[in-house]
Amino acid sequence: MVTLANKLSTRDYFALAFGTMIGSGWLIVMDDWLGRGGPVGAMLAFGIGGVLLLPVGWVYGKWVERLPDASGEAAYTAQVFPQFVSYVTGWVMLLAYFIVCPWEAVAIGRLAAYLYPALDRMPLYNVAAHPVFLPRLVLGVAMTLALAFLNYRGIRASATFQRWITTIVLLLFVGIVLTSAVRGTPANFFPVFPRAPLLSIFLTLQIVPYFMTGFESVPKAAEEAAPGFGGRRFFKAIVMALFVGAGFYVLCIGAVAFATPWQGLLEQKFATAVAFEKALGARWPVRIIFAMAFLGLTQCFNGNFVASTRLLFSYGRRGTVPRLFGAIHPKFQTPHIAIIATAAMTLVGLLLGDSLLVPVTEVGSMASAFGWLAACISFFLVEKNVRARLISLAGAVVAFLLLAMKLFPGLPGHFSQPEWIALGVWLFLGMALHFIARMKG
Repeated sequence: MVTLANKLSTRDYFALAFGTMIGSGWLIVMDDWLGRGGPVGAMLAFGIGGVLLLPVGWVYGKWVERLPDASGEAAYTAQVFPQFVSYVTGWVMLLAYFIVCPWEAVAIGRLAAYLYPALDRMPLYNVAAHPVFLPRLVLGVAMTLALAFLNYRGIRASATFQRWITTIVLLLFVGIVLTSAVRGTPANFFPVFPRAPLLSIFLTLQIVPYFMTGFESVPKAAEEAAPGFGGRRFFKAIVMALFVGAGFYVLCIGAVAFATPWQGLLEQKFATAVAFEKALGARWPVRIIFAMAFLGLTQCFNGNFVASTRLLFSYGRRGTVPRLFGAIHPKFQTPHIAIIATAAMTLVGLLLGDSLLVPVTEVGSMASAFGWLAACISFFLVEKNVRARLISLAGAVVAFLLLAMKLFPGLPGHFSQPEWIALGVWLFLGMALHFIARMKG
């Protein structure tokens, strides 16, 4: 019987989790972060967010040690809930990873067009009054097919690619921080908050979970661990990703605000690049930062692609979607049908353009919190140790509050009609596939 290849090490799992977490938000929406919390408020919010997610990360570490199953949340909830509840949980969690793929494919074209405006030519059609340009579309298609081919050929190639990109991103990041330390000044930090301190922190804390999603991608590749891989190493990779990811965001915000007066960056497109262009009085830092952002997008795309394909594969293997998706390539030992299907759906999303993907991305943030909540509640119900149950309860409370911010009317950032429609369409697709699988027995 053909199984998934056993190739991954602790460093591979860290690169997967960190890469899934760190994309290009630190470049694209830095102005929004500073506008919400100011430099100190935003830094504190990301630091606090990383700490608050530690109980959730702890639960995932314990779950994957106990049950190394690629279906992740679906497998965890199946221990205590009916199969249908397990499937819905897993299907919603799949959305959290999958929707990042077309978004990254679109964003790569947007970043490239900033450096090379010639890419914004030859409009093909409009989506919600936003043109879709042929060169940017071709770039997104090429990136999608390249990553699909890489993953089709084997997890070892994908993991090595992910690890090298993560290393380069971290090295470039160290260079950015050091440059800010040399050329910046503490005076640029003031005022440290744009409004009352607690409100500044809270407004930024609302968006932190979205940018910290990814640490829980480790269990999705748990079945591909190298022989002799200890279960506690999964936990180590998850905690490392949480700490390094939160530290990355905190130091990045600090470096940008230290380099140039932060209030001059508000409503600036790609504020991080603008900050260093002003600080150094040259254009070359922009190209370096965009190269880092391009690598960040690529690692985020690849990480979410790996997680998406493994989830879809595991559902096919469990028979909750057509079993075709559970096939494994006899030579490459990869879930090749799930990889092809995920790439195809990514290309469809790419054709829609970024304007329609925004509300769906918001649904992805909700989906992550929903999956975290399900994992924590399930662990609380199966675990007998009092200390472990208290930690899982803390994680459940954090996840519930994050979920409530999206679903409860009246709270800032709650779902609007487009988000509810997007969620409904995704659930309908999931129910259709589940019905087909049941009809085929």
